[in-house]
Amino acid sequence: MTDPAITVIVPGLDVAPYVPAALDSLRNQTRGDWCAILIDDGSTDETGDLFERAAARDERFRALRLPRTRGLGAARNAGLELVTTPFVGFLDADDEFTPRALERMVGTLEHTGSDFVIGAYTRLRPQPDGTYLDGPVQPWVAAATSPERHRVTLDEHPAATGSIVAWAKVSRARVWDELRFPEGRLYEDQVVAQRMLVSASVFDTIPDVVVRWRMRPDGSSITQRESELGVLRDCLEAMSEGLDVLRGHSEARQARVDLIKEMDVPRLRTIADSHPDLRYREALDAFEGRLDGGRDS
Repeated sequence: MTDPAITVIVPGLDVAPYVPAALDSLRNQTRGDWCAILIDDGSTDETGDLFERAAARDERFRALRLPRTRGLGAARNAGLELVTTPFVGFLDADDEFTPRALERMVGTLEHTGSDFVIGAYTRLRPQPDGTYLDGPVQPWVAAATSPERHRVTLDEHPAATGSIVAWAKVSRARVWDELRFPEGRLYEDQVVAQRMLVSASVFDTIPDVVVRWRMRPDGSSITQRESELGVLRDCLEAMSEGLDVLRGHSEARQARVDLIKEMDVPRLRTIADSHPDLRYREALDAFEGRLDGGRDS
């Protein structure tokens, strides 16, 4: 095998029905100089077995089983410890890369020399017949990624703060020398996304759709469980910490505040208005108060 240029870290927990499509999306890449670390986060279904079978058949895959469920942050961190390639990317095991994703992202960084590149993504929504419908690029995703930009800074492109996911990005491995995901909590990628932007010398954006993000029909995705008080608290904490990271970059921080007010607060407020636990509403009220009162310094 040609020495790989990029390691793709693929964590999965009880996502066996979706693993074949995720791994096929890697096999079908137009750029083949990749390797993937498949991390089973203590699954109780066949996720780990599927990972091991893939590794046995294709040397580009390496399977790793965690002895117990530790969460996405810890699973990704375990993968980062094993990276030896110049570039790093992430793909959750229930999502899919588009065929040219690695070609476009790695190729862009090889051309520009930037620290990382941000691509666009769409949402796969389940249909009654068991298929999935691929949606459009949402406005905040387009604002972060379009038009194509090379070697920009956060202050030059504050709308990049709307890209808060670990996937849909490829970075140079050195970006992760002192950066890791928070462990033991949900929405672990939000604060990391803002830290990447703040610490980058320069980064790139491309409007190409590089990932299709799956909404699971059983409602088990984190973003489908926001009516749970614990999930809400992790969500609010992640957004708050992300805003703290952005202090000192006033336009970028305000862009993130505006997007939270437009996209997140109304959605969560709808849940809060009919939620049986008053603590849900109180937590959201307190967060909104901090949004309105916390100006950049």
